[in-house]
Amino acid sequence: MKVVKIQFTSWDKSYYFSYDDFDLKIGDWIVVNTEVGTELGKAIDFDDIDEKKFYKMKGNEKKKLTLKAVDRIADYEDMENMINDDEKIEFLDYARELKNKYKLEMKFVDVHKSFDGSRVTFAFIADGRVDFRDLVKDLTRHFHKTIRLQQIGIRDEAKIFGDCGPCGKELCCRGHLKQLSSITSDMAEVQQCAHRGSDRISGICGRLMCCLAYEEEGYQELTKKMPPAGTLVNVDGKRGEVISQNPLKQAVNVKFTDENGKYAIVEVDLNRNKKNKK
Repeated sequence: MKVVKIQFTSWDKSYYFSYDDFDLKIGDWIVVNTEVGTELGKAIDFDDIDEKKFYKMKGNEKKKLTLKAVDRIADYEDMENMINDDEKIEFLDYARELKNKYKLEMKFVDVHKSFDGSRVTFAFIADGRVDFRDLVKDLTRHFHKTIRLQQIGIRDEAKIFGDCGPCGKELCCRGHLKQLSSITSDMAEVQQCAHRGSDRISGICGRLMCCLAYEEEGYQELTKKMPPAGTLVNVDGKRGEVISQNPLKQAVNVKFTDENGKYAIVEVDLNRNKKNKK
């Protein structure tokens, strides 16, 4: 069974739909019927799966997943039905007005209107949980639509608005990066850039840069056979202590201390014996 992965907004998760008779490409806009109504989304990936093996977990039980089919490829009239900038401003301005009225600690960053116009979803950022029940009631009465509020992360905000990273290129999350993976300080440690400080290794969202994940696997592979810091080693008959690694050069810095307590730090090429044999 051929399936297409469709995303309705940049800050929400993506969903699978089946298709057979459509010549689809990544980036195509597609009209689909979901469990909550008709939606317009963008194709971001494709797959070919065995329908018999396609399941999802519901609690501790494995349940067969029935996929809905693609309705049609969107045409010009369908695209005109998408929420426009003026509508977004109207929705967000009123939501922010109510947020201030109820003195809620939250920040509205985007809004999505369903293709059939019956539902509106507001994306917001907050440090913790927010009691927005009264706000939702007011929004429902004002716009006469089903209102949904969805809390997103600060990294999603950067993905929505975009900018240039320190590399001078468009933010990865705004361009080719479709899924935001977890970035940890260990990734910076293994690449020996943690010492630069959080400002140097953080993106405009204030979180660790996503690109720290790109080369982590390579660095881990390079450091597998390297002695870690603190290891005592013998180099040309002298006893020393490894104080740091240089994975890209395949070298370590070794500290040699004499009887008088004086020391010298020497960079030792781990492949020097192989090179000498050549």
